[in-house]
Amino acid sequence: MATPLEILQKYWNHNQFRAPQEEIINAVLNKQNTVVLLPTGGGKSLCYQIPAILSHGVCIVVSPLIALIKDQVNSLKDKNIKAIALTSQLSQDETITAFDNLQFGDYKFLYISPEKLQSPLIQEKIKQLEVSIIAIDEAHCISEWGHDFRPSYLKLHILKELHPAATFIALTATATSNVLNDIQHNLKLENAQLFKKSFQRKNLQYYVIETEDTYNRLLSITKKINAPTIIYTKSRKQTKDICNFLINHNFKSSFYHGGLSVDEKNNAFNNWMQEKTPIMVATNAFGMGIDKANVTAVIHINIPDSLENFIQEAGRAGRDDNNAYSFILTNNAVINDSLTKFKTTSPTVKYIKKIYQHLNSFYSISYGDLPTELFSFSLQEFCATYQLNILKTYNTIKVLERENIIQLDENYSKKSTIQIALNNQQLFNYINSHPTFQNLLKLLLRTYGGIFDHITLINEFSLASKLGLSKTEIIKQLESLTKDGIINYTYQDSTSKLSFLVNREDNYTINRISKRIEQQQLLKFEKLNATINYLQNKKTCRNKLLLAYFNEIITEDCGKCDNCLAKTKNKATFKNISEAILNFLAISSYTSIEIINNLQYSEKEILNTLKILLEKNKITITSQNKIKRTDL
Repeated sequence: MATPLEILQKYWNHNQFRAPQEEIINAVLNKQNTVVLLPTGGGKSLCYQIPAILSHGVCIVVSPLIALIKDQVNSLKDKNIKAIALTSQLSQDETITAFDNLQFGDYKFLYISPEKLQSPLIQEKIKQLEVSIIAIDEAHCISEWGHDFRPSYLKLHILKELHPAATFIALTATATSNVLNDIQHNLKLENAQLFKKSFQRKNLQYYVIETEDTYNRLLSITKKINAPTIIYTKSRKQTKDICNFLINHNFKSSFYHGGLSVDEKNNAFNNWMQEKTPIMVATNAFGMGIDKANVTAVIHINIPDSLENFIQEAGRAGRDDNNAYSFILTNNAVINDSLTKFKTTSPTVKYIKKIYQHLNSFYSISYGDLPTELFSFSLQEFCATYQLNILKTYNTIKVLERENIIQLDENYSKKSTIQIALNNQQLFNYINSHPTFQNLLKLLLRTYGGIFDHITLINEFSLASKLGLSKTEIIKQLESLTKDGIINYTYQDSTSKLSFLVNREDNYTINRISKRIEQQQLLKFEKLNATINYLQNKKTCRNKLLLAYFNEIITEDCGKCDNCLAKTKNKATFKNISEAILNFLAISSYTSIEIINNLQYSEKEILNTLKILLEKNKITITSQNKIKRTDL
């Protein structure tokens, strides 16, 4: 029989384990139920994948996200390890075939979502399997104290009833003591062995930088880092804007968010991995499958929703154990905006009731009915129909999904494409002679760059909204233009698929979960406040603050974060800073940003000193908005 190390070498091409992977693997092989807390980059999946390969029978892996399931299954298949993903996209016949393969086809892994597991058919089929290991990934989802609670996780103990002899392993990258206790209690794992690796990263330096000019401070940091970097933002639009801003300043950058096509995501990811574009600007959709050891910096330009999310994202830097950096760029306006946005986009129970009733009306579902079909769902069209705030409505739908009232499968989403088949002059001649299509063609030219040169993704509903037409009319015009040979247009159903999981009972449906909804909203607000407290603390070592949040206590300061450096640096006096500024200006005149980027003082200290020097007439501002000395 092979050893765990031999399996690691054969399939993963690694010659040694990271601590405490081998210890966990041996515990699982010895049929010891385990709870594993390994921070991001700790290699959690190996802790059940290697024991499963060495054991007789199937390993069931419960994971909350379809994208995460697909990523894991594809990774195993690339290693010639047989694995099946059981998602809502499989028909009943395909599901039965999948279980036949598991039972008779020497498959080792079954990946499944907790919601799919609630099906009586699935439970019966699982009961017929020979199961060696049951792995609960993202196990913090089982705790109401967790940052991503999912009620469906509370029902996972059914697996223990179906296979009482199987070995359980629950894994998470972020959990407080309360969450770890909930994991053991809710999964009914008595005498489980806990493996907990410290969140402390001695090679990772944390900085919180107050700045009123985020983009220019970003330039300064990326210039100094000059190595693979991830920049996190909360807006899809901002990923593209910042990427273009960096490119315009001669940086090689890509952007990534959930709205991109599969090909666009793969291209951006591969270019970043190969360092053709070493800077990645992304939303938190960029996270799965990142195994790049030499990421030197992770920069947040918005406030993370929680310290759990922050420590996971920041932890993607420095996995090669070399010095690495985490930056959060912020200011009072950003903090206030974050609080305001939370309050305006977090749905109340009353709002959730309204959206649920609108959904039922939208699909003409009668009171008491439970439709069995999948409905096409476009968030934009739904919100336009009822004049709803898109972000608040999306958050409401995610709450309804989390509470197992509806299911929204966004992985069906595809996008239509277009490319203009004429050259510039030919197109303008056509526009002049065909006024019917003039508005649409001009809008396409304004909205989509590169539409002459390559196939471009478009959104028909967005075009329709801007022109005050129906989506059907836009599609009709695009098809006419295709027939005339003006464009090459390929239509795709751009909708997600929505299904209802409970009978329509309007207010009663929401009332029975209202307390839990309110509790979760309060918990999210507390977590946002914990992040803001972390940002505003100017005295305590950043490492100490983060570790204390996760119930780890250390006595020594890191000596490297912005707060520690501020303690060791003598308090800068006006005299010190003004002398440094005046000496710097002896060379030439500079903008305030150039002064900030070149001097080793905080932005606030420099701006305050510049204000005093202006009042004292030591410096002046030129017509080019540069600062120069008055005595030169």
